[in-house]
Amino acid sequence: MRFAAIADVHGNCLALEAVLADIASQGIETGDIVNLGDSLSGPLDAGGTADLLVGLGLATVRGNHDRYLIEHAAGDMHSWEADAYAQLSPEHLEWLRELPFSRVFRDEIFLCHATPTSDNVYWLEAVSEQGLVHLRPKAEIEAFAEGVRQPLILCGHSHIPRAVRLTDGRLIINPGSVGGPGYDDDTPYFHKVETGTPLASYAILEKAAGGWSVSFRLVPYDNMAMSRLSAEKGRADWSAALAGGWLD
Repeated sequence: MRFAAIADVHGNCLALEAVLADIASQGIETGDIVNLGDSLSGPLDAGGTADLLVGLGLATVRGNHDRYLIEHAAGDMHSWEADAYAQLSPEHLEWLRELPFSRVFRDEIFLCHATPTSDNVYWLEAVSEQGLVHLRPKAEIEAFAEGVRQPLILCGHSHIPRAVRLTDGRLIINPGSVGGPGYDDDTPYFHKVETGTPLASYAILEKAAGGWSVSFRLVPYDNMAMSRLSAEKGRADWSAALAGGWLD
């Protein structure tokens, strides 16, 4: 079995198109792609991204920012959702409403956006009071995995490509972010996530006799076009992150 995993597109249609082209160049078909959510929110091309994803019909789960788009009133949305919401059609919003919180792909791969019980908690990372983002202690990672029986587990949310093997041999993979190489957040403490590169990130998973292997791929695209679009919309943090993978 061989398939591709994408996550955290955040309305970056140019990055998504580049990743889909790279996936196809690896001999992987559309039906063998999973999407771990947070597909549309942000100041980029939410409408174009939604058109593409709705048409593809990928095995997809709903992320926290997807949920915000359908749960928050238009006037109460944060900037990421407000930027995207104006571009979305009723069909796009219905697609978001129908997405499951989690799902099992091909009987042996568990998909969720963040953790099996929350769409807004980092699974593989923790944040210190000083705002340092670091690998979460193994015991805490394994506690989140209790009750998940599948040998391969996929999550997104932190935008950081990472692989963690549990004591019992299960493998947890975060493919990184297709469209958002940097952001800041104030939960649980103020922190920055900066990947240090503007390249679009995804992962290819392959099952062989010895178990699952993972290849993280970083794909170039016209990131400066997206950086300029963010600047035009007054989103300096997005513009900086898309230009170079750093917020400053």
